[in-house]
Amino acid sequence: MESTASLNKFLINLADVFLFIGRVFRNTFSRGFEFKEFLKQCFQIGNKSLGLISVTGLIIGLVLTIQSRPVLVNFGAVNMLPSMVAISLIREMGPVITALICAGKIGSSMGAELGSMRVTEQIEAMEVSSTNPIKFLIVPRVVAATVMIPLLVLYADALGILGSWAGANIKGDVNFVLFITQAFGKVVFMDFIPAFIKTFFFGFVISMVGCYKGFNAGRGTESVGIAANSAVVMASLLVILVDLFAVQITDLLL
Repeated sequence: MESTASLNKFLINLADVFLFIGRVFRNTFSRGFEFKEFLKQCFQIGNKSLGLISVTGLIIGLVLTIQSRPVLVNFGAVNMLPSMVAISLIREMGPVITALICAGKIGSSMGAELGSMRVTEQIEAMEVSSTNPIKFLIVPRVVAATVMIPLLVLYADALGILGSWAGANIKGDVNFVLFITQAFGKVVFMDFIPAFIKTFFFGFVISMVGCYKGFNAGRGTESVGIAANSAVVMASLLVILVDLFAVQITDLLL
C-alpha cells in the first residue's frame, strides 16, 4: 500500500510539473509579453552575477592550467596546453560549472522570491485582481534566464582562457597574442556549437525549477527556505542530466 501511495504521489507531482510547463509555454507565446519585467530579470540574472562568474571563470582557467602543465611537460607537449585548456573550457567545464553556479544563485533566488510571494499571498492577490501570475512572474524569469545564462557562459569561457594565460606565465613568459593563437588553433566550429546550444537548456531548466518550487511553495514561512533549497538541489541535478544527454547526442551526431 505504501509503495502504491508513493507511486501515485510521484505520478501526480510529475503531471503537475508538465501542466506547469505547458502553462508557461502557452503564456510565453501569447499576446502581452511583459517586456519591462523581462529586462528587469535580465539585469537581475546577468549584471548581478558578473562578479561571481568572473571570479569563477578566472579560477577555472588558472587551476586547469596549473594542474595540466606538469603532465604535458613530462610528455613534451607543453605547446598543446593553450588549445587543450580552450577546448576543455568551451566544450564542458565552462558551460557546466557556470550553470551549476547559476543554479545555486539564480535558482535559489527565484525559489525564495516566489515562495515569499506565495506565503504573503501576493500571488493570490494577483489572481483576484485578474492579473495572470504565470505571464507576469514566471514567463519573464524563464525567458530571461534562458537568454542570459548562455551569455554568462561565453563570458566565463573568455575569462577562463585569460586565467589560463595568467597561469601559463607563472612558470614562463608566454606572449598573449601567441597564447590566444595557439588556444584557438585547434578549436573547430563543432566544438563551440553543441556546447553553446545546451546552455539554453541549462538556463531553461534552472529557471523552470526555481519558478516551479517557489510558485508551489507551502503556506508556512519555513516553506520559503524549503523552496529555495529544493530548487538548488533539483536544478543542479537536472543540469548534470541535461549535460549527460547533450554529450550523448553530440557523440552520436559527430
